[in-house]
Amino acid sequence: MVKNQPRTTREELVNAVKRAGTIVSKATISNTLRRHGLKSCIARKVPLLKSAHVQARLKFARDHLDDPEESWEKVLWSDETKVELFGLNSIRHVWRKKNDEYHPMYCDILGKNLLPSVRALKMGHGWVFQHDNDPKHTARKGVKEWLRKKHIKVLEQSSQSPDLNPIENLWRELKLRVAQRQPRNLTDLEKICVEEWAKIPPAVCANLVKNYRNHLTSVIVNKGFCTKH
Repeated sequence: MVKNQPRTTREELVNAVKRAGTIVSKATISNTLRRHGLKSCIARKVPLLKSAHVQARLKFARDHLDDPEESWEKVLWSDETKVELFGLNSIRHVWRKKNDEYHPMYCDILGKNLLPSVRALKMGHGWVFQHDNDPKHTARKGVKEWLRKKHIKVLEQSSQSPDLNPIENLWRELKLRVAQRQPRNLTDLEKICVEEWAKIPPAVCANLVKNYRNHLTSVIVNKGFCTKH
Protein backbone atom coordinates (compact mmCIF):
# COMPACT_ATOMS: atom_id res chain seq x y z
CA MET A 1 0.00 0.00 0.00
CA VAL A 2 2.76 2.42 0.94
CA LYS A 3 4.71 1.81 -2.26
CA ASN A 4 1.60 2.48 -4.36
CA GLN A 5 0.32 5.36 -2.23
CA PRO A 6 3.13 6.97 -0.17
CA ARG A 7 0.66 9.42 1.41
CA THR A 8 -1.20 6.58 3.15
CA THR A 9 -1.49 7.34 6.88
CA ARG A 10 -0.70 4.94 9.71
CA GLU A 11 -4.38 4.92 10.69
CA GLU A 12 -5.35 3.86 7.17
CA LEU A 13 -2.76 1.08 7.31
CA VAL A 14 -4.02 -0.11 10.70
CA ASN A 15 -7.58 -0.27 9.37
CA ALA A 16 -6.49 -2.09 6.20
CA VAL A 17 -4.64 -4.73 8.22
CA LYS A 18 -7.63 -5.03 10.56
CA ARG A 19 -9.93 -5.72 7.63
CA ALA A 20 -7.52 -8.50 6.64
CA GLY A 21 -8.01 -10.07 10.09
CA THR A 22 -4.97 -8.82 12.05
CA ILE A 23 -4.81 -6.25 14.85
CA VAL A 24 -1.66 -4.09 14.98
CA SER A 25 -0.80 -0.74 16.54
CA LYS A 26 0.41 2.40 14.80
CA ALA A 27 3.80 1.91 16.47
CA THR A 28 4.08 -1.55 14.91
CA ILE A 29 3.25 -0.08 11.52
CA SER A 30 5.98 2.56 11.91
CA ASN A 31 8.57 0.06 13.13
CA THR A 32 7.82 -2.35 10.29
CA LEU A 33 8.10 0.33 7.62
CA ARG A 34 11.31 1.65 9.20
CA ARG A 35 12.88 -1.80 8.97
CA HIS A 36 12.21 -1.66 5.24
CA GLY A 37 13.95 1.71 4.98
CA LEU A 38 10.79 3.83 4.89
CA LYS A 39 10.05 6.72 7.20
CA SER A 40 7.42 9.42 7.40
CA CYS A 41 8.74 12.65 5.87
CA ILE A 42 7.28 16.03 5.02
CA ALA A 43 6.34 16.05 1.33
CA ARG A 44 8.52 18.37 -0.70
CA LYS A 45 6.91 21.04 -2.86
CA VAL A 46 8.18 21.02 -6.41
CA PRO A 47 7.06 22.46 -9.75
CA LEU A 48 4.50 20.55 -11.77
CA LEU A 49 6.71 19.35 -14.63
CA LYS A 50 5.30 18.27 -17.95
CA SER A 51 7.40 16.58 -20.62
CA ALA A 52 7.94 19.90 -22.41
CA HIS A 53 9.25 21.47 -19.19
CA VAL A 54 11.68 18.62 -18.63
CA GLN A 55 13.08 18.86 -22.16
CA ALA A 56 13.35 22.66 -22.00
CA ARG A 57 15.14 22.51 -18.65
CA LEU A 58 17.58 19.92 -19.94
CA LYS A 59 18.30 21.97 -23.08
CA PHE A 60 18.90 25.14 -21.05
CA ALA A 61 21.31 23.34 -18.72
CA ARG A 62 23.27 21.77 -21.58
CA ASP A 63 23.37 25.00 -23.61
CA HIS A 64 24.83 26.99 -20.71
CA LEU A 65 26.88 24.38 -18.86
CA ASP A 66 30.19 25.66 -20.23
CA ASP A 67 29.45 29.37 -19.89
CA PRO A 68 32.26 31.08 -17.96
CA GLU A 69 31.63 31.89 -14.30
CA GLU A 70 31.98 35.62 -14.88
CA SER A 71 29.06 35.57 -17.34
CA TRP A 72 26.66 34.69 -14.52
CA GLU A 73 27.90 37.70 -12.57
CA LYS A 74 26.42 39.87 -15.31
CA VAL A 75 22.91 38.44 -14.97
CA LEU A 76 20.15 40.43 -13.27
CA TRP A 77 18.07 37.63 -11.74
CA SER A 78 14.34 38.09 -11.22
CA ASP A 79 11.71 36.13 -9.35
CA GLU A 80 8.63 36.48 -7.16
CA THR A 81 7.40 34.74 -4.01
CA LYS A 82 4.92 35.05 -1.18
CA VAL A 83 5.61 35.17 2.53
CA GLU A 84 2.72 33.98 4.70
CA LEU A 85 1.89 35.39 8.11
CA PHE A 86 1.40 32.01 9.75
CA GLY A 87 3.85 29.92 7.79
CA LEU A 88 2.83 26.96 5.66
CA ASN A 89 -0.84 26.47 4.88
CA SER A 90 -0.55 22.76 5.43
CA ILE A 91 1.99 19.99 5.82
CA ARG A 92 1.60 16.63 4.16
CA HIS A 93 3.63 13.55 5.04
CA VAL A 94 4.70 10.69 2.80
CA TRP A 95 6.50 7.39 3.32
CA ARG A 96 9.80 7.30 1.43
CA LYS A 97 13.34 6.04 1.56
CA LYS A 98 16.30 8.28 2.33
CA ASN A 99 17.25 10.68 -0.50
CA ASP A 100 14.31 9.56 -2.67
CA GLU A 101 12.44 12.87 -2.52
CA TYR A 102 13.88 14.15 -5.81
CA HIS A 103 14.20 10.87 -7.71
CA PRO A 104 12.99 11.36 -11.32
CA MET A 105 10.21 8.82 -10.89
CA TYR A 106 8.64 11.13 -8.31
CA CYS A 107 8.98 14.36 -10.32
CA ASP A 108 6.50 13.85 -13.10
CA ILE A 109 2.92 15.10 -13.22
CA LEU A 110 1.78 12.12 -11.15
CA GLY A 111 4.61 12.34 -8.61
CA LYS A 112 3.56 10.45 -5.49
CA ASN A 113 6.13 11.76 -3.03
CA LEU A 114 5.87 15.41 -3.99
CA LEU A 115 3.39 18.24 -3.75
CA PRO A 116 3.18 20.12 -7.07
CA SER A 117 3.15 23.91 -7.03
CA VAL A 118 1.89 25.86 -9.99
CA ARG A 119 4.16 29.71 -9.90
CA ALA A 120 11.67 49.96 -15.00
CA LEU A 121 15.09 48.68 -15.80
CA LYS A 122 18.18 50.68 -16.64
CA MET A 123 20.98 48.34 -17.58
CA GLY A 124 24.60 49.01 -18.36
CA HIS A 125 26.66 47.43 -21.10
CA GLY A 126 26.96 43.67 -20.97
CA TRP A 127 24.16 42.99 -18.51
CA VAL A 128 21.52 40.30 -19.12
CA PHE A 129 18.02 40.25 -17.64
CA GLN A 130 16.83 36.82 -16.54
CA HIS A 131 13.23 35.73 -16.33
CA ASP A 132 11.46 32.43 -16.86
CA ASN A 133 8.78 31.62 -19.41
CA ASP A 134 5.98 31.72 -16.89
CA PRO A 135 2.76 32.98 -18.58
CA LYS A 136 2.78 35.96 -16.20
CA HIS A 137 5.90 37.16 -17.99
CA THR A 138 5.16 36.16 -21.57
CA ALA A 139 1.36 36.27 -22.04
CA ARG A 140 1.38 39.88 -23.21
CA LYS A 141 3.33 40.76 -26.34
CA GLY A 142 3.96 44.19 -24.89
CA VAL A 143 6.43 42.80 -22.38
CA LYS A 144 8.74 41.28 -24.98
CA GLU A 145 8.34 44.30 -27.22
CA TRP A 146 9.30 46.68 -24.40
CA LEU A 147 12.42 44.64 -23.63
CA ARG A 148 13.33 44.63 -27.32
CA LYS A 149 12.91 48.38 -27.71
CA LYS A 150 15.06 49.00 -24.65
CA HIS A 151 17.74 46.77 -26.19
CA ILE A 152 17.75 44.58 -23.12
CA LYS A 153 19.35 41.20 -23.63
CA VAL A 154 17.19 38.50 -22.06
CA LEU A 155 18.14 35.13 -20.62
CA GLU A 156 14.96 33.09 -20.86
CA GLN A 157 14.66 29.98 -18.73
CA SER A 158 12.07 27.25 -18.84
CA SER A 159 9.06 27.94 -16.65
CA GLN A 160 8.59 25.76 -13.58
CA SER A 161 12.33 25.90 -12.85
CA PRO A 162 12.94 27.45 -9.42
CA ASP A 163 16.00 25.23 -9.00
CA LEU A 164 17.61 27.11 -11.90
CA ASN A 165 17.19 30.47 -10.21
CA PRO A 166 19.55 31.28 -7.30
CA ILE A 167 17.02 33.75 -5.90
CA GLU A 168 15.00 30.76 -4.70
CA ASN A 169 17.79 30.08 -2.18
CA LEU A 170 17.44 33.65 -0.93
CA TRP A 171 13.67 33.25 -0.54
CA ARG A 172 14.31 30.19 1.62
CA GLU A 173 16.81 32.12 3.74
CA LEU A 174 14.42 35.06 4.10
CA LYS A 175 11.46 32.92 5.12
CA LEU A 176 13.48 31.12 7.79
CA ARG A 177 14.62 34.43 9.23
CA VAL A 178 11.08 35.85 9.19
CA ALA A 179 9.59 32.73 10.81
CA GLN A 180 12.08 32.92 13.67
CA ARG A 181 10.85 36.43 14.53
CA GLN A 182 7.19 35.31 14.58
CA PRO A 183 5.39 38.34 13.07
CA ARG A 184 1.99 39.00 14.67
CA ASN A 185 0.15 40.88 11.91
CA LEU A 186 0.58 42.00 8.30
CA THR A 187 2.25 45.29 9.25
CA ASP A 188 4.71 43.41 11.43
CA LEU A 189 5.29 40.88 8.63
CA GLU A 190 6.13 43.57 6.08
CA LYS A 191 8.50 45.35 8.46
CA ILE A 192 10.32 42.13 9.38
CA CYS A 193 10.63 41.04 5.75
CA VAL A 194 12.33 44.32 4.83
CA GLU A 195 14.64 44.18 7.85
CA GLU A 196 15.68 40.56 7.39
CA TRP A 197 16.20 40.96 3.64
CA ALA A 198 18.63 43.82 4.35
CA LYS A 199 20.58 41.62 6.78
CA ILE A 200 21.41 38.92 4.24
CA PRO A 201 25.13 39.45 3.46
CA PRO A 202 26.03 40.27 -0.17
CA ALA A 203 28.54 37.42 0.04
CA VAL A 204 25.62 34.98 0.17
CA CYS A 205 24.36 36.26 -3.20
CA ALA A 206 27.85 36.18 -4.70
CA ASN A 207 28.37 32.60 -3.59
CA LEU A 208 25.06 31.47 -5.13
CA VAL A 209 26.05 32.92 -8.48
CA LYS A 210 29.58 31.54 -8.23
CA ASN A 211 28.22 28.03 -7.80
CA TYR A 212 25.55 28.34 -10.51
CA ARG A 213 27.18 25.67 -12.65
CA ASN A 214 26.21 23.18 -9.92
CA HIS A 215 22.54 23.93 -10.63
CA LEU A 216 23.02 23.14 -14.31
CA THR A 217 24.96 19.97 -13.58
CA SER A 218 22.27 18.72 -11.19
CA VAL A 219 19.53 19.20 -13.79
CA ILE A 220 21.56 17.27 -16.38
CA VAL A 221 22.33 14.46 -13.93
CA ASN A 222 18.63 14.27 -13.05
CA LYS A 223 17.70 14.17 -16.76
CA GLY A 224 15.78 17.45 -16.64
CA PHE A 225 13.72 16.62 -13.58
CA CYS A 226 13.59 18.63 -10.35
CA THR A 227 16.65 18.92 -8.12
CA LYS A 228 17.42 19.96 -4.55
CA HIS A 229 18.74 23.42 -5.49
